[in-house]
Amino acid sequence: MNTADKQTKQAEQSRRHFTPEQKAQLLRRHLVDKVPVSQLCEEHKLQPSVFYYWLNQLLERAPAALSSPKPAPSRERELEAKIAILEAKLQKKDSVIAEISAEYVQLKKELGEP
Repeated sequence: MNTADKQTKQAEQSRRHFTPEQKAQLLRRHLVDKVPVSQLCEEHKLQPSVFYYWLNQLLERAPAALSSPKPAPSRERELEAKIAILEAKLQKKDSVIAEISAEYVQLKKELGEP
């Protein structure tokens, strides 16, 4: 195995994958706690170019994170309105059934039926 192959193999073996939470923590330490990039990269054996790539990703996605939520599509709003109407009808039916049942029980008592 020549030297270039050994270096490639070592690079493949030492490649680590950071979770999104770990990336966010490192970026937060730099942006909020003002820890220098060089110190963070040294602590975590990370190339500065990788750190700046993550920072660039964060800043590119910032507008989406800071925008207000999108309104529900019209079909979804229609279904929600229909559900509300049906729930109101069901509640009205329940109250009518309860009223009729109470009248029926009262009538049975008046007539002396068991």
